Amino acid sequence: MSIDKETVKKIASLSRIAITEAEADAFVPELNQILGWVEQLGEVDTSKVEPMTAVIPNKLRLREDVVTDGEIREKILANAPIAEHGFFAVPKVIE
Repeated sequence: MSIDKETVKKIASLSRIAITEAEADAFVPELNQILGWVEQLGEVDTSKVEPMTAVIPNKLRLREDVVTDGEIREKILANAPIAEHGFFAVPKVIE
């Protein structure tokens, strides 16, 4: 596949990018070179390569699923402006 100047202008228009004539002329060989590299990748035999989701193997580190209250009630309530009976105390709201 080859890209010409008109295709570069159309791509720029669709991308909402303003380019000059000189810039369009400069992009033609660059985009053609990029497409050449992509075509080279298509020629590589990958039939014996397993699909992968990442370059390095990732394993999830699992922990025991235990429900706790964190056991840091005093530290949390230390930040409260007012605490009563182990809970946050808030002003009464009456409408």
